[in-house]
Amino acid sequence: MPPSDRLLHLACAMTLLAGTCQAHGEAWPANLDASLTRAGIPRSATSLLVRDLDGSAALVSHRTGEAMNPASVMKLVTAYVALDQLGPSFTWKTRIAASGDIRTETLNGNLFIVGSGDPRLSRERLWLLLRDLRNRGIRHIDGDVITDRNLFRLPPHDPAAFDQRPLRPYNVGADTLTVDYGAIQLRVTPMTTGATVGTDPLPAGLLLNNRIRRNGNGNCTDPLTHLTATATDTIAGTLLTLDGSLPPSCSEVFDWNLAPLPPRQLFEGMFRTLWQELGGEISGRFRDGRTPPDARPLAESVSPSLPEVLRDMNKWSNNVIARHVLATLGASAEPDQDAPSAGARRVQRTLAASGVATDGLVVENGAGLSRTERITANTLGQVLVAAWHSPTMPELLSSLPIAGRDGTARRRVANSPAAGYAHVKTGTLDGVRSMAGYVLARNGHRYAVVLMINHPNAGAARDAQDALLEWVAGL
Repeated sequence: MPPSDRLLHLACAMTLLAGTCQAHGEAWPANLDASLTRAGIPRSATSLLVRDLDGSAALVSHRTGEAMNPASVMKLVTAYVALDQLGPSFTWKTRIAASGDIRTETLNGNLFIVGSGDPRLSRERLWLLLRDLRNRGIRHIDGDVITDRNLFRLPPHDPAAFDQRPLRPYNVGADTLTVDYGAIQLRVTPMTTGATVGTDPLPAGLLLNNRIRRNGNGNCTDPLTHLTATATDTIAGTLLTLDGSLPPSCSEVFDWNLAPLPPRQLFEGMFRTLWQELGGEISGRFRDGRTPPDARPLAESVSPSLPEVLRDMNKWSNNVIARHVLATLGASAEPDQDAPSAGARRVQRTLAASGVATDGLVVENGAGLSRTERITANTLGQVLVAAWHSPTMPELLSSLPIAGRDGTARRRVANSPAAGYAHVKTGTLDGVRSMAGYVLARNGHRYAVVLMINHPNAGAARDAQDALLEWVAGL
């Protein structure tokens, strides 16, 4: 460790409270300081903490008590609280029950689908669930299909509210019964005069209008930048219109993920399509309702365990999963209350009970896809320390992207000795760049690292994050 850093460490160790030591001048990692200067980001727009997990003093600390927008780093907090409160063996269950008897392959009554907010319910698992229903001797549902969404009480959700991009999958809201994260995956195959587009299966009630063309300009670094999509309600269903011009250099097949249907409509559309493919029929309609106590259980689908779900959430920064996890925390603690708000209160209570400071903490959806969520570097650092000493530490650590190896951090410090030595969650919004996690240093110590930047030039701060990781890994 350089002499200047040893002096800083000694000075910090003499403070009474962790996180109060302020890094000034040459005490900052030189490469970090240079990267911020090149990006035009002042120190006053940053919050920085580097803390040895084996000690109480901060190695580097700057504005750690300032509440900042963390973007997707907030998922780290949501994951910690979920593991602590729900436990690593927690699962979500989607159940099917019925009223009425079954005669000659006909259910003479209503079918009830009871949701629990499973964020990982996929079309494949829904197909298996419906196949189990067919195996119970049901082909024709003579009554209604009643979706029981009563576990979550949710406020109205506007998918366009955040950034006016309502078809982006990250803007899908939580729902007690959803499928495929509320989105569909289109397979786009470039052709001579345009492109073919398809999805399997096509949800009932969704119509595709493909107007993609070819032109003679541009490159194909990201073909989606050349395309647009709009969804319009019609008498026949929701019309998804695909438009734009693909350059000739676009020759490879690619996927396009969109969310043209609200979760309720997507679930119904998938159910109807898959049920029909299995040879099933429905006489009645889809509607929301409650499952009567005497309804007869018929089939059940169980989600992967919580650690596996959190791995998907953190490795790929899945906002829909985070919304569902927070709503689950709320609904299980305060039934019949607004689930996200109750989840936010449970986060506050859990952190406080763990000895984590919650000053300035604002939780809106637990995903970080928010203009109002706030947290301090001090709180994040304490969460990282508390998680490290918790019985679910392995589950949380394994959910975080490994810098230079996988997830959203797979291209970070890829050609650096720091690659593979940092488990970090990153976050990006307009005007926000954040990072928090663990770094194993050359000296054998592991450090909690937090860097949050709130500034118009934050988008240029990627090199600053990498510089910090390399500096800590080299200690």
